[in-house]
Amino acid sequence: MASERNNAEPSHANATPAMSTTAGGAPPADSFNPAPRTVAEALQQARAAGLDRLDAQLIVCTVLGVSRAWVLAHGSDPLPAEHLARLLDWLRRRASGEPFAYLQGEKEFFGLLLRVTPDTLVPRPDTETLVHWALNLLPEGQPSRVADLGTGSGAIALAIAQQRPQAQVTAVDFSAGALAVALDNARRHALTNVRGLQGSWFAPLAGERFELIVSNPPYIAEGDHHLAALRHEPLTALTSGPDGLDDLRQIVRHAPAHLAPGGWLLLEHGHDQAAEVQQLLQAAGFTEVSTRFDLGGNPRCTGGKWH
Repeated sequence: MASERNNAEPSHANATPAMSTTAGGAPPADSFNPAPRTVAEALQQARAAGLDRLDAQLIVCTVLGVSRAWVLAHGSDPLPAEHLARLLDWLRRRASGEPFAYLQGEKEFFGLLLRVTPDTLVPRPDTETLVHWALNLLPEGQPSRVADLGTGSGAIALAIAQQRPQAQVTAVDFSAGALAVALDNARRHALTNVRGLQGSWFAPLAGERFELIVSNPPYIAEGDHHLAALRHEPLTALTSGPDGLDDLRQIVRHAPAHLAPGGWLLLEHGHDQAAEVQQLLQAAGFTEVSTRFDLGGNPRCTGGKWH
């Protein structure tokens, strides 16, 4: 997802850093020189570079187009020359902490295979909590207007659009690159009930009102030490002021002007921010304020109804 959005949180990074790194974030030495000759040597060198065993096996599987069982049974097989350069590139990049989804260029979310790039954050399973809540509020077969602010790869917007084809979903992002990815994902899945608008939060939505507004904005505090593990993803999609709440405050403040009577605002936030977000919503005049929990049992999404 992108410049205004997402899903990353220090304790919920897409993948833990694969190895110990230098201050610059790169492996201290090239563990893949000389180049491995066999499958087993590639896995051994990956482990020496600090890669998790499963990570290394998955990379070999993906690049060679084989199963994990094949990798485990064919350690002595020579590496195909036509795949060696790509394999080493992926292993080096993963060893430096780059998310596996960026290597593949795609990530599954709510049953949709989505293209992801460094313009977007990688969709996380915990964000499906927000989608489930949104679907509970949108009756099947009834037209509705939905806005997803800071859409990034389009994960939330497209999941809602697919599950509620009568809904008209507007995906907003400040980043032109991220918005292009989201719209490309919409085309790939033939979701014609999605439109994209470029701009910051509500700026491109002047005069428009929605039955539902959803957002998974940046919510990590600037300077948080966990950000080092997320250095390959766009920083502007991760951080939001000294306490991580700046964008959440802005969305709550301006949402009432864009909600239809009885409309809902649903927000993803950090695992320790539920109380603050509840207070923001209540102070702004929202009712029925409550919080939903993610797959790990952490308070992940808070929302309220506009009177």
